[in-house]
Amino acid sequence: MSMSEVSQRIVDRPENLELSDIITALAAASQMAELRDENNKKHIERVQFFCRALATELRKDAAHQEILTDEYITNLYHAAAFHDVGKIAVPEHILLKKGKLEPEEFEIIKLHVDIGKRTLREVLKKYRENELVRLSYVLTAYHHEKWDGTGYPDGLYGRDIPLPARIMALVDVYDALRSKRPYKEPLCHEKSVHVIREGGGVHFDPSVVKAFSNIESKFEELYEAMKEDAVH
Repeated sequence: MSMSEVSQRIVDRPENLELSDIITALAAASQMAELRDENNKKHIERVQFFCRALATELRKDAAHQEILTDEYITNLYHAAAFHDVGKIAVPEHILLKKGKLEPEEFEIIKLHVDIGKRTLREVLKKYRENELVRLSYVLTAYHHEKWDGTGYPDGLYGRDIPLPARIMALVDVYDALRSKRPYKEPLCHEKSVHVIREGGGVHFDPSVVKAFSNIESKFEELYEAMKEDAVH
């Protein structure tokens, strides 16, 4: 089932779909989006593990202990798989373009947030009390927001950005920096850590950057174990 078919069925008749069917379809769409990039097939798996590791470390901060329970972190791990589900609707010639995107092409890339947000909003209407659905919506809708308010789609600032999205924002950028993409070569772990730290208070929540800095070697270990050419 394509992302457009998933979106249309959820928007038109969400009451006819069971949650297990919706989750299965969204997971398939997310994987299809990633599989179009030969160099990035394990992105979903990596960001799930990164999110869990970072949230577990962040829980040591008293300010976040109440929200970051074991159950919450487990749901965050699973919800991370859907953060880029809207990319299935982005044309491949733009998603995999070699070279800098034109302004109008970047606007099309940004639409993946709106597409995923709209789809998961319909799921949330039916399963409002389900924490996995709620977190999936939050990650999809807000993981491109920036701490200084210059992100998209809503230009949220600081703690107005939901905590799980602040976690995913850092995780997503770390994985992007480390990964080979059609338009760039991968950065090493040390250079990626430097970029993340430089982004504290600008792109990222400083408290999330601090937690990342405490376990950055764990990120390197996880990435090396799950990179595209890793042998298991």
